[in-house]
Amino acid sequence: MYLGLEAKPRDKAALVDDFGSIVSFGELCSFMSEMKGFVKSGAVVFCLCENSVGAIAGYLSFMENGAVPLLLNARIDRTQLANLMQTYTPPYICFPDRYKGEFSGCRVIFGRYGYVLAETGNKFYPVNKDLAMLLCTSGSTGSPKLVRHKLINLEMSAKHVSEFFGACEDDRSMADLPMYYTMGLSVINSYLYRGATVAATSKSLMSPEFWDFFGAQDITVFTGVPYSFEILRRLRFTGKEWPHLKILTQGGGKLKEKIYLEFAEYARRTGKKFIATYGQTECSARMAYLPPEFAISKQGSIGRAIPGGELFIINDKKDFIEGPGEGEMCYCGPNVTMGYAECRKDLLKGDEWYGFRHTGDIARRDEDGFYFITGRKSRFLKLFGVRVGLDDCEKIIYSKFGIDCACAGDDKEMRVYITRDDLSDAVVSLLSDTTGILRTAFKIFVIDQLPRSGAGKILYSQLPQ
Repeated sequence: MYLGLEAKPRDKAALVDDFGSIVSFGELCSFMSEMKGFVKSGAVVFCLCENSVGAIAGYLSFMENGAVPLLLNARIDRTQLANLMQTYTPPYICFPDRYKGEFSGCRVIFGRYGYVLAETGNKFYPVNKDLAMLLCTSGSTGSPKLVRHKLINLEMSAKHVSEFFGACEDDRSMADLPMYYTMGLSVINSYLYRGATVAATSKSLMSPEFWDFFGAQDITVFTGVPYSFEILRRLRFTGKEWPHLKILTQGGGKLKEKIYLEFAEYARRTGKKFIATYGQTECSARMAYLPPEFAISKQGSIGRAIPGGELFIINDKKDFIEGPGEGEMCYCGPNVTMGYAECRKDLLKGDEWYGFRHTGDIARRDEDGFYFITGRKSRFLKLFGVRVGLDDCEKIIYSKFGIDCACAGDDKEMRVYITRDDLSDAVVSLLSDTTGILRTAFKIFVIDQLPRSGAGKILYSQLPQ
C-alpha cells in the first residue's frame, strides 16, 4: 500500500482532526481499499483540501488506487478554480460535503469523513503512466502551471525526511501547514510513513482553538514557515516548556536571524531539537536540512543534502565548483519530480528532469560542506550598471527598521513595498547609501499589508505596480 500503511499497527490512530474525527491505520487502509470501486485509475481528480481527516484520507485513497489528484485550497477563488477546470477537465472532484450545493451539477458517487467524491461529467483521458500527483507551483494562486509527481518521488521523500527527523510510531505530528502546500503534505506523508499519528487542523495559530487542540493532542512535532515563527514569537511561545514537544522544524524560506536564534536557543535550553530545512515543490518538498547540533554554530545555513540526495554548486559556465565557493546550487535525488504541466496534454509527458534540478538559488558552500543561500538568480537587478540583490535589500530594510517589506522591479527601477508611510524617505536614503545608487532608482509603495500565500510566502506577483 501507499506509504506502507498496511504494515502499521491497525488499532493505532493514524489521523485525528479538530472536527473530532479519529481514524486508525486499519480503518484508513479499509477506506483506501473501498475507494477502488469508485475512481478510475489514471483519472485526474481535483481535491479541494482543508486539513482534515476527510481530505487526507481522500488523497491517500487516490494515490493508492492510481488516480491523479491535484491538491487545491478548498477556499480557492472560484474564478481560478473554473479556469483550472477548463484547462484540465478532471473527470472527478472531491470536496467537503458542505459544498454540495455549490457543485450541484456534479454527481456525488461516494462520501465519508465529511468529504464527497463526485463525477464532473468530463470524459476520462489518458495521462502518463508514471504520473501520480499534481501540485500548484510554489506561491502560485490558481495558476495552471503544475508540478508533476511520480509515486516514487513522494514515497522516497517520506522515507528520507522521516529518517533525518528521527520520526517514530510514538510521535504525534501537527499538520497545520496546508496540505496542498508541498511542505504541509511532506509532514503528513513522512509521519504516516513511520506509523505516527498526524493531528490535522486548519485553525489559525492566533486562535485559542488551535492551542486547545495542540495541547489536547500532546503534540511532539511542530512544523512552521517563517511567518509561523513570527506569530509564535508574538505569542511568547518560548516562554513555556511544552513538555510533550520534541522537535520544532522550519522551512519555506529563511527565518530572520533574531527569531531563528530565539528558537534555536529555546530548543537547546529545553532539550528539544530545532531543525531548519530547505526545499522546493519541484523536489517533493525538502532537499536539505541543518542537523540540530549545528543549529547555533551554523546559524543561517540550510545544512547539507537530505539522505538519498546530493547538493552541489556550479559556476556561470555550468562547471562544478569543488570545495568552498559560491554559485548556483543544484540538487539530484529520487525526490526530484517529472517537470511542469501548463495544459492537459502536458500530463502525457514523461520525466523531463531525470532526478536533477537547477534550484535557481545562489548558494555558498563553506569549508565544512554546509550550504548558505545568498540570493536567487532571478532576484537580482542591474541598476545604473550595479548588480543589486532584492533579497539583500529586504534584509537591509528589516535589519534597520524591523518592518515588513518586499522588493521587486526591473533594471530601470526597484519597487520597494513597506507598511509605514513615515519611513518612506528613510528607506530610500538607506538603500541609496548602502548600494551607492541614486535615490531616483528606488520607488516606494506604501501598502496596508504584504500579500502572502497560505504558507506565509510573499506573493510578489500580487504587489501593485
